[in-house]
Amino acid sequence: MSEAAKWYVIHTYSGYENKVKQNIEKVVENRKLHDLILEVRVPTEKVTEITDGKTKEVERKTFPGYVLLKMVYTDESWYIVKSTRGVTGFVGPASEPTPLSEKEVEALGVSLDTPAVEVNISAGDSVRVSGTAMDGFVGVVQKVDIDNGTVDVLVSMFGRETPATLSLTQVIRLDDI
Repeated sequence: MSEAAKWYVIHTYSGYENKVKQNIEKVVENRKLHDLILEVRVPTEKVTEITDGKTKEVERKTFPGYVLLKMVYTDESWYIVKSTRGVTGFVGPASEPTPLSEKEVEALGVSLDTPAVEVNISAGDSVRVSGTAMDGFVGVVQKVDIDNGTVDVLVSMFGRETPATLSLTQVIRLDDI
């Protein structure tokens, strides 16, 4: 029967994704419905945030308000999912469950080997240099290069503007101080 299982998307209240996943898994376990509902996933990605010169890795929901579900579509499986607290319905025309195509599943299932990087610095921001020979000097961001993890800054040193390329972890936005 698991050959007939397809991936579906269910819509949930925002912030209830993990609770919906737990509730569905609990019902499947209690009623022994492993052959109907095979897998429940909340799509997430690891993101590296750089704030105040500090790097931290955060797990973030890729599609807030949505849960992926691999199931065999029957009246029973539909009822179990639909009646789960926090579920607002299936994604599809008129809230009718529409399975995802193989292409869509591949696009959603791709895991990122390199985590995404999110920075709170942009061109024009005033920053303070930290952890270099120019420690404590103030400058203005000219360009941010997330791919290389660098930032071009025009640093004000001894009354002159000096261009410098620094690591994203070596600058702190003045607004954040």
